[in-house]
Amino acid sequence: MERLIHIFAVLCMALSSPAVKAQGYYAANVAPGNNGPVSTIFLMPNIYPAVILEGDTVACMWLTDFIKYSPLTFRSTKDQMAYYKLIRDVKKTLPYAKEIAEIITETYEYMETLPDDNARQKHLNKMEKYLMDTYTPKMKKLTRSQGQLLMKLVDRETNSSSYHIIDAFMGSFKAWTYNVFAGLFGNSLKTRYNPYGEDRVTERVCVLVEQGIV
Repeated sequence: MERLIHIFAVLCMALSSPAVKAQGYYAANVAPGNNGPVSTIFLMPNIYPAVILEGDTVACMWLTDFIKYSPLTFRSTKDQMAYYKLIRDVKKTLPYAKEIAEIITETYEYMETLPDDNARQKHLNKMEKYLMDTYTPKMKKLTRSQGQLLMKLVDRETNSSSYHIIDAFMGSFKAWTYNVFAGLFGNSLKTRYNPYGEDRVTERVCVLVEQGIV
């Protein structure tokens, strides 16, 4: 166990050393004589807890999950350009999908606190107007393919198709109406996101965008 902790500490130091050189650091040692824990270490502008390992002050920090993909091999220049276009489209639509997912979650949680269907319907009407006023100008700037991608990414963020979300909140008739409207533009609100199948490349791009790599 001590060896595992030591390896982790060395890894932390290796990862943090460029920041230390660039930003400077200092530590406040609680018990310097007994190899005990250090209260804090300051890797400006951040503050971390720290421990003493073999006389060295080592910052303890949580490392986020990191997914490493193998390099892609493109069969043609056309495929390569399509991949770069997908990166552009994901960067444009993924933030909207995350915003919409957050609004859906907050709306659902708030509706659970309302006393009756009448109050819930009033809140839904209010939210529908807010969403239309806020997102219609933004959605008009999306291409048809970006609109299709957005619907799939909403499914990715909520684990539910856009159709079922609208159906749950606004009723089957309005969900059907929205789906017909979307069909005029070649979209379907019933389209599901499949990160292990047809959308695996999209999932790869989403993860890379979220990790700040592309």
